[in-house]
Amino acid sequence: MKRIVAPLALALAATTALVAPTVPATAQQQDQSDLAKVNDYIRSVTTLTADFSQTDRNGQTLTGKLTLKQPGKIRFQYQKGVPLLIVSDGKALTMIDYEVRQVQRWPIGNSPLGALLDPSKDLSKYGKLVPTGDPTVLSVEARDPKRPEYGTITMIFKRNASAPAGLQLYGWVMLDSQNNRTAVRFSNQVYGAPVADSAFRWVDPRPRGRSAGS
Repeated sequence: MKRIVAPLALALAATTALVAPTVPATAQQQDQSDLAKVNDYIRSVTTLTADFSQTDRNGQTLTGKLTLKQPGKIRFQYQKGVPLLIVSDGKALTMIDYEVRQVQRWPIGNSPLGALLDPSKDLSKYGKLVPTGDPTVLSVEARDPKRPEYGTITMIFKRNASAPAGLQLYGWVMLDSQNNRTAVRFSNQVYGAPVADSAFRWVDPRPRGRSAGS
């Protein structure tokens, strides 16, 4: 089971940069407008819950529940039987493998998810619109050009007038340094519902039974 879920964890920790297609000069103004909308989306979302479906390069799929609370908190709760939890307490991302009692932790800023979890960032400085061929879909590639080793996330949005800033987060794609592709799609998105901070706590499986995430 770990072989299935590992690609997402690796992608969250460190992925390799993707090369975005060159944007024609005539499209730059529209791109800036769409990037501003994505910025508005990130800054408008206070909480988000959704079902997710994660597919790795081998076509294997896992499901689970996403819980997000700005700024910086996120939780990936996998389906029953998958002994892995990925959670951010607002400062760092933590991957807990309950099967082998292992905990890995890294700063949010060292992860591609920092683009989604830090509303104070200006996406126009490190994001690029990727052409989709569909005017109802926005695809945004984000990475820190000074720290490409921190990775790249390509976020996919659908235009939806009833969603924050007129956009609905549909999913994202990440690649690791071995070009292992992990795609995550969302459904049943709910915005603005109360989410307690306790949702981002976790039980430490290592000896002594510490609750390091509490």
